Amino acid sequence: MSSEPIIVSEGVGKAFQLYAHQNDQLKQILFGLWKQFYREKWVLLDVSFRIGKGERVGLIGRNGAGKTTLLQILCGITRPTKGAFEVTGRIAPILALGSGFDGLLTGRENARIGAAILGLSRREVDACIEDIAAFAEIGPAFEQPMRTYSSGMLARVAFAICAYAKADILIVDEALSVGDEAFQKKCESFISNFARTGTILMVSHDLEFLRNLCDRVIWLDNGVVRMEGDPAEVLGAYRAEMTARVEHQAQGAA
Repeated sequence: MSSEPIIVSEGVGKAFQLYAHQNDQLKQILFGLWKQFYREKWVLLDVSFRIGKGERVGLIGRNGAGKTTLLQILCGITRPTKGAFEVTGRIAPILALGSGFDGLLTGRENARIGAAILGLSRREVDACIEDIAAFAEIGPAFEQPMRTYSSGMLARVAFAICAYAKADILIVDEALSVGDEAFQKKCESFISNFARTGTILMVSHDLEFLRNLCDRVIWLDNGVVRMEGDPAEVLGAYRAEMTARVEHQAQGAA
């Protein structure tokens, strides 16, 4: 692992605008200079960390802790409300698998477009498109419109595209929770092999997989970094916290 930072987050915060009434958003556009017609919901408050080149970092936290929003910021999908971030290198973002596909296009057509969006040239796409099809393992359906696909088939194609993106950084948001067991094992194998040479930032609820894969784990809690460091130490503290919460809820329900 290099000490050279490849991902930097400095005081990143993100607030979403929540509107109580359907026409309040239009009011905000027209009269927002004089009055605010929304309330802010902060999902990230002040998140700072650095990830070195070649480092494997896990990101954990309860649902709603801000994990997905942070990954979307780092991938350039959404902008932070405050703070700054920098990512150096080509990213393969395995986020919300299949959400950006065009249902009227075939799997092959979507794969070509997706690979181009991730930075591959036409020659590189031509060279790897059959490998993408083989990785996805959906057979003749690769030539059919994606509106006929199941969520598992969409996930297979999306992950296959990222597998051949020639990326420097793999950013994964709970991708292993979709697809059948064989596909999940295939994804795990790819991630483990990628970890030998690339940089990984990964969200997963499979804590044992993170413990075996990662050099470091970051625990997000209510939009802030609760703890960061050695995987065994951070995951142990997280497990203890979750167990205590469950016991407290059980006592309250009794």
